[in-house]
Amino acid sequence: MNAARTYQVGGVRMARPFKIRRFGHFGFNLDRLDEAVPFYTDELGFRITDDMSLFDLLDGPLLEYARTVITNPRMLFTSNSSDHHAVLLAHKTFGTLVGNDAIAKDNTVSQITWQVGALDEVLDGAEYLTANNVQMVRLGRDMPGGNWHAYFLDPDGNTLELYYGMEQVGWDRNSKPRAMHYRGFDTAPPRPQMSEAAEVREALARGIDIHSGSRPSESHLEETYNVGGILLARPFKVVGLGPFSLFTDNLGTMTDFYTRIMGFEVTEEATYGGRRIVYLRHGAEHHSMVLADKALRTDLGLRPDASCLSVGMQVGSYRQLLDAADFLEARGREIVKLPPELHLGIDYAVHVRDPDGHLIQLYYCMEQVGWEGRPRPADLRPRISAPWPDSVDAQSDSYAGPAYLGPLG
Repeated sequence: MNAARTYQVGGVRMARPFKIRRFGHFGFNLDRLDEAVPFYTDELGFRITDDMSLFDLLDGPLLEYARTVITNPRMLFTSNSSDHHAVLLAHKTFGTLVGNDAIAKDNTVSQITWQVGALDEVLDGAEYLTANNVQMVRLGRDMPGGNWHAYFLDPDGNTLELYYGMEQVGWDRNSKPRAMHYRGFDTAPPRPQMSEAAEVREALARGIDIHSGSRPSESHLEETYNVGGILLARPFKVVGLGPFSLFTDNLGTMTDFYTRIMGFEVTEEATYGGRRIVYLRHGAEHHSMVLADKALRTDLGLRPDASCLSVGMQVGSYRQLLDAADFLEARGREIVKLPPELHLGIDYAVHVRDPDGHLIQLYYCMEQVGWEGRPRPADLRPRISAPWPDSVDAQSDSYAGPAYLGPLG
């Protein structure tokens, strides 16, 4: 155990009062927000669930102050699945307003979020983090999205979130209407809380039209690509998020925080040009987070003023990965080649720059780690040849990760 005491998490004794289940969502604060929107939506396939102005969410002195800081108030919540949002897009001045870059000016990420299993884990987790001298930012429940959350900072000043209960957007693609946002909380809520079904019944009793929420308009996109038997607007589908990779000057401190405090485990380490790279996992996948020596940022010729190394996005198959690279390159997107030491556990990876210079890591398969916690030995990993072959041999864990739920489009 990593702590002197143990906690009950759903009847299981654990070293901390929460267990991370998955990487949930993230946000970028972007200088070229208007250029980034079509990249993440039309090209990568995220649909807009809510598109709003930050100014509409504020009032009084806070609104007046925000008007002096924010140059573009647009905030977009986008999704690749039934989750209300997976990628949040806002202008870089939003990060200045809420203090995302208060500690590190090269932090262009608004939040990195980790899903836990219950509201108890969020609130008990916040008490645990406070007791371990972690700087808390806020507690409550976000609207839109409906997720109960605890926001806090890692040693580098990145804003992290433990959350539970993300709003699910169904087949009709309508998000919850603004009139239902009264169930948001700015402080720790009392327990227990009413169920989601009870919230819907209450809204109906109040006369709220529960079907009046935002719905994305994608009529400008022609669905001409045959993706596994389904016609889509692009020749691939993003079926999952992660891993999230960060540069840091404090590799030892950051590794200690994510392992001792957050419960990640080190899968393995690598070096490139003498610089350390640490792979961390919270479950059966080889890694869900990467921490790399910030000196690599210059060595690799990556954006010099962003601490985000890359954000992973899994596509549905190897064929889709090949087609995604061709599709994005044909649209003028830059494909960046990174050495394999930067993506151990992922054999074939395509790294594409977004309009602000962040790297999106597209991949189709990640090595799975068994109960004993050992990664595949290096000599048993697939040999990557160039150019990439039209098809590859199956590995023991090919397509063995979590399945995408629901139709592709």
